Amino acid sequence: MTVRELELYSTEELLRELLGRSSFQGVVVHSRDAVGNRPEPEELSFSVRFNRNFETEEVGRLLDVVSRRLADAV
Repeated sequence: MTVRELELYSTEELLRELLGRSSFQGVVVHSRDAVGNRPEPEELSFSVRFNRNFETEEVGRLLDVVSRRLADAV
């Protein structure tokens, strides 16, 4: 798939495609706020999506590890 082909799909369509793949094992964290309509950083809200390759508890542990590493990097 080329970059030009990807431009024809919405973000929502791309996320559905990615999360629908049985080979995808990961978590997608994305902003709920529309581009150009950004509130203050402390007011940002995010969505977390994952597929059947993860259980909710596993996603929680993964995000906990990521948040600690981000805090250490600052």
